[in-house]
Amino acid sequence: MALTRSPENPIITRADIPDVPPEIVDATSVFNPGAVLHEGRYLLMLRVQTRGRETFFMTAESDDGARFEVAPRIVPIRGIDRVDGTVYHSYDPRITKLGDTYYVMFAMDTDLGCRLGLARSTDFTSLEFIGMTGADDMRNGVLFPEKIGGQYARLDRPNRVRFESGVTSGDEIALSRSDDLIDWRPVAPVMRGRPYHWDELIGPGPPPVKTREGWLLVYHGIATHLAGACIYQAGVALLALDDPSRVLARSRDNILEPREPYEMTGQVPNVVFPSGMIVEGYDEQGFADPDSRALVYYGAADTSVGLATATVGDLLAACSDRTARPLP
Repeated sequence: MALTRSPENPIITRADIPDVPPEIVDATSVFNPGAVLHEGRYLLMLRVQTRGRETFFMTAESDDGARFEVAPRIVPIRGIDRVDGTVYHSYDPRITKLGDTYYVMFAMDTDLGCRLGLARSTDFTSLEFIGMTGADDMRNGVLFPEKIGGQYARLDRPNRVRFESGVTSGDEIALSRSDDLIDWRPVAPVMRGRPYHWDELIGPGPPPVKTREGWLLVYHGIATHLAGACIYQAGVALLALDDPSRVLARSRDNILEPREPYEMTGQVPNVVFPSGMIVEGYDEQGFADPDSRALVYYGAADTSVGLATATVGDLLAACSDRTARPLP
């Protein structure tokens, strides 16, 4: 396995969430955080759920990346009230730094389905809502940390698979481009789920990391064929630097799967959902150091936050296992 769980796991639970009356009192769960280094500290933007099943963003900070203190305040999304119709939930933030600004892409549940929203911040005390980034039903949007070919780029997951319950999901990761971060156009599919394997349904995890070998992407995969159970796992892929729609390598096996009690029992059993990753070391040209530690933060059973670590080189090796028999 490329990832090793932290001995501190789960690193954040509902017991760590301070009350912020009247919105948050005795929180039910905390999961699927975005992650970034901010002013020399490890920062997580948390998805916090209340007993009324409302969702809010809160932040937590750490000096070592494992022991966090949650700030006793909600992070408001200023300007989201401009959206036509009702936004029921805003959740699953992914954080990308572009220049001196942090951009947060997140899912929004609306009357018309799930949409991707974009906000920005410099200090994470509040988010400035930029806008909804399209009219398609979509989730798991992650921005690349630099322009590619003179344009902004993102990975996303169109919701085209519908379960009997009516919930939609997706079996494809796609590449989209934009000139202004608001109007996006699909460019090409990147990769699809693999039927009857661990990643039948897939979606991007944390924002891609630039390495000299390519863009390193941690993604989630869902096995749906195991006696009706859905098992969420994590895998890794390598995308071409100049054309991220081209997959250079992809892990045959998952690199993290539900095994611990806090991952197998909770609001949604059998879930590890990678949503944030911090790489500690980069060279002068902005490429991740292969010997650097990568900290992957994930939601565990939609109930708590877990941490698993590896080196960048470990993750590259996991997605570049060319000795394994290729999957269909």
